Amino acid sequence: MPVLPPRWDIFCTVVDNYGDIGVAWRLARQLAGEHAIAVRLFVDDMHALARLAPEIDAATIEQRARGVDVRRWGCAHADLAADPGIVVVEAFGCGLPPAYLGAMAARGRPPVWINLEYLSAESWIEGCHGLASRHATLPLTRYFFFPGFTAESGGLLREHDLVARRDQFRAAPRAREALWRMLGIAAPAPEARIVSLFCYPNTPLPSLLDAWTESDPPILCLVPEGTANAMLERWTGGAGLRAGKRFSRGRLTLAAVPFVAQDDYDKLLWVCDINFVRGEDSFVRAQWAARPLVWHVYPQTENAHRLKLDAFLARYGAALPPDPAAALGSLAIAWNGEGDAGAAWHQFAAALPALRTHAESWAEALAVQSGLAEGLVKFCADRV
Repeated sequence: MPVLPPRWDIFCTVVDNYGDIGVAWRLARQLAGEHAIAVRLFVDDMHALARLAPEIDAATIEQRARGVDVRRWGCAHADLAADPGIVVVEAFGCGLPPAYLGAMAARGRPPVWINLEYLSAESWIEGCHGLASRHATLPLTRYFFFPGFTAESGGLLREHDLVARRDQFRAAPRAREALWRMLGIAAPAPEARIVSLFCYPNTPLPSLLDAWTESDPPILCLVPEGTANAMLERWTGGAGLRAGKRFSRGRLTLAAVPFVAQDDYDKLLWVCDINFVRGEDSFVRAQWAARPLVWHVYPQTENAHRLKLDAFLARYGAALPPDPAAALGSLAIAWNGEGDAGAAWHQFAAALPALRTHAESWAEALAVQSGLAEGLVKFCADRV
């Protein structure tokens, strides 16, 4: 009889549009593809997953894609799963169905239960990473696994060939030409500064766009369809930016591009000189792109997101000279609602050579550390 691979179950609810499921889908794919683990992914919103993974049929409640068994969470058969995996990953504290928890507790040897936390650069996560917590009423233990930027944390998601694929793409003119064709826009002029823009609706976008109209060099801004629609509609005077459409004012050209699959979004980040990203998944992928980035943090009550932003800026900027570090900090803080983003842009633009060099060295240093999937597999192997 063939030996079946171990099975892991990952549960995810869609909270931040695509960030949560984006992380869960990347993790599931990597566990299946690189670690020969049978993975079931339970997700409550197939439509959100289908936008990231076109091979997913949003109307099908059970399917297999990219080596992963995908099931829509909320259906009776999923909530009453009677055969838990040897590892159960609860993504971002989404909670597990009571019937499933009961099945976990009924096993002679309970599964390794992982609570995959949100990414943070805050130093306190290193002391909490890997800590165990007993369930209040069931004979189950949950372990807290914190993604992070140091060896004392859980690391960042990174496929084993990611850096090589990025560098091959950048060295291949035909690959870049194919990307422009897929995005439905003409390749930019060599002198253009290419910027990607992915943000939440509460960003101070107009002041930044105003500054870009006077940019030298000219700016081509790639805007995934659906990003800041109302704000862009007002700023463009009702131009109706849709995928394949452009709008120009002064030295700025806005180009709406279709919402693309995860692997193609990676390429979009790779082709840009600067990436404005949001949430967690695109934030991490922008770091692997090794280009200057500006992070729009998911807004939280009591300004908790500002703590995350400050912690990242302090860690990321520690090796930067004072002026580029200040320029990055000023724009990032303004972009998150505290300051004038347009005014901060000019200092940021002047610092771009130093910021680009730092982005490359930052990505190289991160790549030396173990990735999140690799660390998670080792952590669980010691406890199964």
